[in-house]
Amino acid sequence: MRVSVIGCGHLGIPHAAAMAELGHEVVGVDVDPAKVDRLNAGDCPIFEIGLPELLARHTASGRLRFTTDIQEAAAFAELHFLGVGTPIDADGRSYDTGQVFGVIRQLAPHLDRPCTIVGKSTVTVGTTRRVTERVQHLAPAGERVDVVWNPEFLREGHAVEDTLRPDRIIAGLTTVEAEKAIRDVYAPILDTGVPLFVTDPQTAELAKGAANSFLGLKISYINAVADMCQAAEGDISLIVDILGIDPRIGSGGMRPGIGYGGGCLPKDVRAFTASARQLGASSAAALLRAAEEVNESRTDVALDLITRTLEDRPIKGIKATVWGAAFKPGTNDVRESPALALAQALQQAGASVTVHDPQAMATAMIRNPEFDYTDDLPASLDGADLVVLATEWTEYQTANPQALVNRPASPLLVDCRTTIDPEPWRAAGWTVQQLGRPGK
Repeated sequence: MRVSVIGCGHLGIPHAAAMAELGHEVVGVDVDPAKVDRLNAGDCPIFEIGLPELLARHTASGRLRFTTDIQEAAAFAELHFLGVGTPIDADGRSYDTGQVFGVIRQLAPHLDRPCTIVGKSTVTVGTTRRVTERVQHLAPAGERVDVVWNPEFLREGHAVEDTLRPDRIIAGLTTVEAEKAIRDVYAPILDTGVPLFVTDPQTAELAKGAANSFLGLKISYINAVADMCQAAEGDISLIVDILGIDPRIGSGGMRPGIGYGGGCLPKDVRAFTASARQLGASSAAALLRAAEEVNESRTDVALDLITRTLEDRPIKGIKATVWGAAFKPGTNDVRESPALALAQALQQAGASVTVHDPQAMATAMIRNPEFDYTDDLPASLDGADLVVLATEWTEYQTANPQALVNRPASPLLVDCRTTIDPEPWRAAGWTVQQLGRPGK
């Protein structure tokens, strides 16, 4: 098929490359000429595992190209994916769909033949209906333009894998023609047995918010239990193992730490909470808000653990090394990063902060230029009074504690992601504290 992907960011670039990998001819559209030039040269502006290779392969083959001209995309493609951003609105609770409707205003007047628009962005329930009304009013093809909502379920750091080998595909649609278009574009994936859920648009819109909000609830729940372990000197890691055996629960997503972040989960939980209120589901809204409150408290919880680790020494005046800037491993995305929020809190308390991250240094420097940065992991420890593990990169989990123990002024490690095996570190001479686990 001839496909366009409009919006080339953390969603659009992996999706465009994956569509080319599936055999489609793809044109990506973005308003930034410099980004388009980089992409056409096969140079990926974001970090995702496997994405640079996929992008280079298909821009070189000619199957994938990028442009700033949306009219060119309209003339070229029979199916248009919308991958533009839907950031949280000025009210702090709902989605700003301005970019979605901005694309529709530009694209629709050029749609003079039957085609399908497929929304990938996360939106509030009712958006598909409003987009359909707008498209069919502006497009010369009128009602021959179908609109489908096909929410993405990508994990940043695994976007290529999750696009090419998803665990499910959801399509909210209203016509037989739209269903055929979806089955055709995803045929190579569906042929492997991946289930396709064909729903009405409002169910598809709610499904994405429900999935991400449930994950937010799960993360907040295990963090709340970790706080109980902290108070009782219990061990959260053992509780996770005990709960994880229960087939009704499972351990996926239950990693205690400093909470969830990124460009999707925080805004999706906020917006789903707002939707619950708007729909009159007050109990659901209260439950979701409670999960947000737990997540919002994680920086304070981590600061309390750091204060107790330092014992009688105040945070003011110490030299702190923060391992991690990305909101999670596998990506260079620092949007709403708990790691950077904790680094900011340490600096506001009077610490001098040095940040290390294997991939997110450049993006972190733009967002938080006030910190010191180094790309040398051992050197990041030099003279440090405290080391805080804030993003669970493999590089930190596999670091050699014996080789590093003499680099800091004080070998104190606070693992705010409960991700390392503390015993080798303690045997090497480190003091290790983890959220929800007893210190030894």
